[in-house]
Amino acid sequence: MPPTTETDSSKLKIAVVGAGSWGTALANLLANKGNPIDLWVFEKDVRAQIQQSGENSVFLPGFKLSPNLRPTNDLAQAISDKDLVLLVVPSHVVRETTLKMADYLSGDTVVVSASKGIENQTHLTMTGVMRETLTDIPPHHLAVLSGPSFAKEVARNLPTVVTVASEDPVIAARVQHAMVTPYFRVYTSEDIIGVELGGSIKNVIAIAAGVIDGLELGLNTRAALITRGMTEIRRLGLKMGANPRTFTGLAGFGDLILTCTGDLSRNHTVGKKIGQGETIDDILGQMRMVAEGVKTAKSVYNLSRKLGVEMPISHETYRILYENLPPKEAVTRLMTRDLKQELDEI
Repeated sequence: MPPTTETDSSKLKIAVVGAGSWGTALANLLANKGNPIDLWVFEKDVRAQIQQSGENSVFLPGFKLSPNLRPTNDLAQAISDKDLVLLVVPSHVVRETTLKMADYLSGDTVVVSASKGIENQTHLTMTGVMRETLTDIPPHHLAVLSGPSFAKEVARNLPTVVTVASEDPVIAARVQHAMVTPYFRVYTSEDIIGVELGGSIKNVIAIAAGVIDGLELGLNTRAALITRGMTEIRRLGLKMGANPRTFTGLAGFGDLILTCTGDLSRNHTVGKKIGQGETIDDILGQMRMVAEGVKTAKSVYNLSRKLGVEMPISHETYRILYENLPPKEAVTRLMTRDLKQELDEI
C-alpha cells in the first residue's frame, strides 16, 4: 500500500470487522467519507436489518447508516483484498476471529485494533494476540485506535478526538488520514503498549467508579478514585515499557475520565448497579453488549501480581466481581491501607 495522504485516502479499500455499537459507528464514519465500506457482521439478523432498513437497531439504534456501508456475514468477502482492516470485536474473541482472518489478508494490509482488553489466558494486549495469529502481517503494519469516544456521540457527528498508535509512524499517518473527518480528529503515537493499556485498564477503573456512584459516596471520592486509578495504569504501563507521557493524553486520562463519568459507559453502568446491590450475574444477563472491564479485571489482577505491580483499586474491583467482596468493604479496605507518600519514585 503506497503512502497515503488526506486527499487520496478515499481510494483505500477498507473493511470493518465487528458490528457492535463501536464497529458500526466507525464503519459509518468511514462510509460517510464516500468510501464503500465492507462491514463484517456476526449476527445474521443484524446483517439483514442493516441491509433492509439501513439501521443497526440492536447495537446502535436511532441512526440512519450510510448507503456506502455493505454488511455481510462472510468474513472472507469482507476482508479480502483490503488495504485497511479495522478489528472491532470483543477482546475475548479477538484470537478466534483473527485466526479466521489470517488466510484472507494480504501481507500489505494494515490491521487496526479498536478492541480494548487484555487476554485472560496469555495477558497479551490485542496487538500482542494479533502478532501470534496474523503471522503474515508484518508487526509494523499493526496499529491500535483508542481515546475518549462513545459510539453514539461519534454517530451523531459530535467532535471526537482519538489516537492511533503504530511502531511505524508512516503506518500511523496512513490510518490517521484514512479516518480523519471535520468532526473526528486523529492524533498519532508510536507507543502501542501505552495506548492499549490505557484503553483497557480504564474499563476496570470505570467499574470501580460506578460502584462509588452506586454507593452514593460523592464526587470527592470519585475524583480520588479516578486519579489513583491512573496511578495504577501508569505503574503497570511503565513496568511493560510504555511511555509515561501517553497516560496524560487521549488514550490515558482522556479515555479514563470519559469512561468513569459518562452515562453512556457500559463499564460504569455495571459498577453502579453493583453499588446499588445487584449481582454481577444478573447485570450481565441483562446485557447484550459487552462490558470489557469485567474480563479485563481478571487479566489485570493476575498480570499485576505476576509482575509485582501494586494496583489496589484494580485488585479490589476484581474481588468484587469474582470473589463476592461487598463493595462497602472494598472501600474500607482501600481507605485503611498503610499510609504513604503520593508520588511513586518513577
